[in-house]
Amino acid sequence: MTAEKTIRIGGATGFWGDTALGAQQLIQDGAVDYLVFDYLAEITMSIMARARAKKPEAGYALDFVSGVLRTILPDAAQRGIKIISNAGGVNCLSCGQAIEALIQELGLDLKVAVVTGDDILDQADRLRAAGIREMFNGTDMPEKLMSMNAYLGAPAIAAALAQGADIVVTGRCVDSAVTLGACIYEFDWPLDSYDALAGGSLAGHILECGAQATGGIHTDWHLSRDWDNIGFPIAEVAADGSFVVSKPDGTGGLVSFGTVAEQMLYEIGDPRAYFLPDVTCDFSQVTIDELDRDLVRVANAKGRPPTPTYKVSATYEDGFRVGIYHTIGGIDAAAKAERTGEAILKRCRQMLRDSNQPDFSETSIEILGAEGSYGPHSRARGAREVILKLAAKHETTQALNMLVRESTSAATAMSPGICGMAGNRPKVSPVVRLFSCLVPKAELPVAVHVEGNILPVDVPLEGGFDAAMLRESSEQAEAADVGGDDASGMVTVPLVALAYGRSGDKGNHANVGIIARRPDYLPWIRRTLTEQAVASHYAHILEGAVHRFDLPGVHGLNFLLENVLGGGGTASLRNDPQGKAFAQMLLDYPVSVPRALAVADKLEVLAA
Repeated sequence: MTAEKTIRIGGATGFWGDTALGAQQLIQDGAVDYLVFDYLAEITMSIMARARAKKPEAGYALDFVSGVLRTILPDAAQRGIKIISNAGGVNCLSCGQAIEALIQELGLDLKVAVVTGDDILDQADRLRAAGIREMFNGTDMPEKLMSMNAYLGAPAIAAALAQGADIVVTGRCVDSAVTLGACIYEFDWPLDSYDALAGGSLAGHILECGAQATGGIHTDWHLSRDWDNIGFPIAEVAADGSFVVSKPDGTGGLVSFGTVAEQMLYEIGDPRAYFLPDVTCDFSQVTIDELDRDLVRVANAKGRPPTPTYKVSATYEDGFRVGIYHTIGGIDAAAKAERTGEAILKRCRQMLRDSNQPDFSETSIEILGAEGSYGPHSRARGAREVILKLAAKHETTQALNMLVRESTSAATAMSPGICGMAGNRPKVSPVVRLFSCLVPKAELPVAVHVEGNILPVDVPLEGGFDAAMLRESSEQAEAADVGGDDASGMVTVPLVALAYGRSGDKGNHANVGIIARRPDYLPWIRRTLTEQAVASHYAHILEGAVHRFDLPGVHGLNFLLENVLGGGGTASLRNDPQGKAFAQMLLDYPVSVPRALAVADKLEVLAA
């Protein structure tokens, strides 16, 4: 009797610029069949687009070829490990050519396939004339775009592997597609086997951010060991779409219910409708079980038909920005920092008026170290050492360079205690904004380039998703909520005593995922963290609504915060433009629980 087939996929990077440790570690100690690399984000696409504009053969992750592949290809080839990456950026064919040149230089015999079809910048005029509008706010498409790319799915990757490719390079596909493509190929999944596709996509979602699934940025950071040698994640996927998460033996970090559940909730909205090109995923009933130390099984992802459209993200320049940091120490450091920032802006605004130039279009003062991002929830206004973060936007670089120059005078003309590293003057950079829209799949042909041949890829076009398919889980969750309580028998504990938390960004929106440490904690968390309570907590930065979604499978909640990042990415002046600290800002929120529960579980009780 033969064991059920599984494949081992290692997540080697979480972003462009991630450590090269992951790939080396997974090849040497991970016993993987595939290595997947995720390099792309909206910010990354804009950087690559600027590189291509300066040099036609640029626009991809150069270090993927010259650094990572040069180091690992001989070992990967010897072990038969296939490599899939979206390192192609906005110039996939150039990336593929560079890899082929490297293979020849190293004397290896490997086949490279390149997926094209995502870059649709040349179709911008047609789509603009057709009336395509921004999918979130309904605005018109900007006249001049830097990049425009569709989020492709996994069928082309599977097709490339079917052609015998050892290395597959894509441009802008959804992050999880590099994993799902391998699953479709290995298990021969039909493209309407939606539950399996959802499981493979979830495996990709867990892997796509590298060490975030293996103890990186974990709520219980003190339990995550040896960050200097943190293990990168491995998903051992079965034919039904379930998978087991682990990491190479002898590495640091942690694989647990908490680390994997946090990553599942990272950067999602409604967990019942996580939209991908190939499947609409339902993660609300997913189960996560610890099998052993650093060994966790994930199962029960469900899928529904996808939509007939691709999400398309375009980037465009909208003026310039700069951020300036000054360290200020001593008594009343926060007050001194705030007055310094206000004085610098006041002086520069007067200089702009005197030269008949427009005002800054946006400015930002945050006092770091005095919990400036917490707004009215700050508890550190008496800090004796803070950092003044002063940022601004303007239509010209000259105005912002003037702001940088004038800010240096603060060292002798304003607050006492100003200091900082010498020779570290900031540079003005473009403001890059995101324009997102939906384009019918039928309008965007996808192809695989391999050994001089261009092979069209069949992608299901009809979609079929219907919002009425969504099962209302909130009524079930509300029925399980606790009722009234006797105030005399209640105490208050910080949310972190009851839950894990993880937050992330999607454009100008952010999500905060909260997972109860034990199922019986969830009703008390759910009663406290209403949409209204969470909106009030972030009111000082929130410009939209808050939506709460239930995940009964992991006894969790997911909050989607609309328009909360000041534009997000490189369009924001915030010190946290991607909401990375938002969950941390919520984890000391007070939650009322029965005194008997707090005593029995030895929970930290907050002072009355």
